[in-house]
Amino acid sequence: MSPTGQSRGPQAVPLSDRPRPQGPERPVVAFARDLADGAVIPRHSHDHAQLLYASAGMMRVHTTVGTWVVPPQRAVWIPAGIEHEVSCIGHVAMRTVYVLPEAAPWLPADCRVMDVSPLTRELVLAAMTLPEGYSLKGPEARLVSVLLDQIRAAPMTRLHLPMPQDRRLHAITRGLAANPADARPLEDWARVSGASARTLSRLFLRETGMSFRLWRQQLRLHEALARLAMGEPVTRVAFAVGYESPSAFIAMFRRLLGETPGRYFEQAQEP
Repeated sequence: MSPTGQSRGPQAVPLSDRPRPQGPERPVVAFARDLADGAVIPRHSHDHAQLLYASAGMMRVHTTVGTWVVPPQRAVWIPAGIEHEVSCIGHVAMRTVYVLPEAAPWLPADCRVMDVSPLTRELVLAAMTLPEGYSLKGPEARLVSVLLDQIRAAPMTRLHLPMPQDRRLHAITRGLAANPADARPLEDWARVSGASARTLSRLFLRETGMSFRLWRQQLRLHEALARLAMGEPVTRVAFAVGYESPSAFIAMFRRLLGETPGRYFEQAQEP
């Protein structure tokens, strides 16, 4: 599921280049870093929970149970201990907030993509200026407390693609990942997977919480976001991901994300 426009293969980020909390333990530690188009942070996990925020560029976060796509001005929440891989689409300005699990046990226990409000964005930027070993009382502590409250209150956005584990679905998911425009019905995929269409339909719902049709729609949305982030025209993207017309694609996009593609990315650039 590689967006067009990437001129080179994945560029692994060395372990030694990855920032991590150091020094005195504090509830929140924040870092800023820039990553090139195609950069990949290989699979790893943290003792801390993590908020990954893209102020520019787009990220994909992969785990064993699914993929989350993170457009500009959105963030993904990753609980402590969850193995994940991060791949970059375009030049990514990554802002990472590590959260000590016991500092906010009420924060989400699963991965999710969140909208980032102007207040949350400014709090993340301010957190990056906190000195090492900042005071646990006073202004710094209050800033951290408000940031954690904003993370808890942030609305989720529908950018999760759950990945089924049943081997009979793998041929379908691999085929659609390679060609999201593939419009074959489940009955045709039954001949490839070795299971009946009824069985496949039941498996998709059980393993992903989605019907086959909705899962494919979500896959197409992921691919479309990646292509749009790389600057492809809406019309080309619409046909590339399997829609019969740009208007049908725009209607789907607006229904799922609340905005037209153009407005969605304009809002991402406004800050």
